[in-house]
This record gives sequence, C-alpha cells and structure tokens, in this order.
Amino acid sequence: MIVNIRTYTLISRKLPTYLKAFEDLGLPAMQRHDMQLMGYYTSVIGPQNQVVHLWRYDDLADMERKRANRDGDAGWQEFLKQTEGLVLTQEDKVMKPAAFSPQS
Repeated sequence: MIVNIRTYTLISRKLPTYLKAFEDLGLPAMQRHDMQLMGYYTSVIGPQNQVVHLWRYDDLADMERKRANRDGDAGWQEFLKQTEGLVLTQEDKVMKPAAFSPQS
C-alpha cells in the first residue's frame, strides 16, 4: 500500500468554491475510477486556505492507472474547468507505511 498526500493552497476566499466543486464533480469522478479517499481536510491553524487529502493505492502502477482513467472522465474535466485559477500551489507526496504502522 502507498498513500498519496496532496496539499493545495488556494486563493484567499476561494476555499468554499473549490470544496463545492470537488464535492459535486471531482470526488464522484474519482470514485467512479475506484480511487479510495482516506481523508480530506481543511487548515484551521497554520497556513490558511489549504486542503490536504489522502488517497490509498496498492502501488505506483495502481495510482498511475487510476489517475489516467480519471483524467478521461467528463466529470473530472468539468471539475478542472470550474476550479481553474483557484489553486496557487500544489504539493504531492507518495508515502509508504512503516512496518509497524496501522494500515487502512
């Protein structure tokens, strides 16, 4: 198992717009392609206007295959169109659990 941790910093005051588009369009598109959301969070203390989401995959090949399938989804393309220009920065990490880590 691997976990993809994605952190987006959004334009100030655009967080609600982004979250609504993700809930309505982005998440359903990802779920149609068996992408497994482990958690979706917004910042409260520390850097503001951030979302952090965690996705579970079997391995890198699984992640690449699912992303490629998602990218061709019309709902995903509409999500990208509606959120264009809202994300200032994006950080993407792929992590693997330590031997003693609880696994989801």
